[in-house]
Amino acid sequence: MTHSVDLQFAAKTDTGLVRAHNEDAVEIIAAYRALVLADGMGGYNAGEIASGIATTVFRAALEQQLQQLQEKGRAASSKSLQRLVADAVVAANEQILEVARIQPQYSGMGTTLVTALFHHDRVVVAHVGDSRAYRFRQGQLTQITRDHSQLQEQIDAGLVSPEWARFAPNKNLITRALGVAAHVDVEVNDYQIEDGDIYLLCSDGLSDMLASEQMSAMLADNDTDLELLCSSLVQAANDNGGRDNISVMLAKVESCTPTPKAWWERLAASFKS
Repeated sequence: MTHSVDLQFAAKTDTGLVRAHNEDAVEIIAAYRALVLADGMGGYNAGEIASGIATTVFRAALEQQLQQLQEKGRAASSKSLQRLVADAVVAANEQILEVARIQPQYSGMGTTLVTALFHHDRVVVAHVGDSRAYRFRQGQLTQITRDHSQLQEQIDAGLVSPEWARFAPNKNLITRALGVAAHVDVEVNDYQIEDGDIYLLCSDGLSDMLASEQMSAMLADNDTDLELLCSSLVQAANDNGGRDNISVMLAKVESCTPTPKAWWERLAASFKS
């Protein structure tokens, strides 16, 4: 069944109070109801280059593949969209590696990436690294990505508690990134969306500075003006130290309603029953 979905988007990125440059990058792909965020790393501004390549190439690859589906008149299944999103991330990884190969000053650059693609009553979420996606539903904030980091592996193994992990040193040692190797392992998941949901993508500059309880309270206090909410979240991260670049992206599901089938679809369904 198809659905009519009304979405709002907003995004904000900020250098923070300590870093000299902003190595995060964000892209709202409104025409295809998608968001993508990258948090770059590497010396001599290479992180800024890596994150910029990641979001730009991801967007171009995603748009090209979705446009081809539209031109062919094909309805995309959830599984095909998951593959399509993963392929766009792989394309971004390949381009980062190629730029680093031909421009040695960028050797070793890399970036995280997190993205959300809305389609009918579903959202495809993919990520590499420790940039996160959260869902705020009925007053409850849930992290829907799992960090690809050494600290998360220690939590999973029961070596440290999630409470201790918030204050752990070297908490940002990641185990996956774009630009590191020819093969990148993209984690992709698919979720049902509901009216009133807010999806939040962020770099660790936000999640390291704000506890989930503080983020949840801010989302509950202002779930109507997404631009203001983005600015408030960034400001709160800076108020708490602003030790890294800070990026946040928001998507709110204003409505998600089933679309009545056309007469020929109902007729076809009657022959199948």
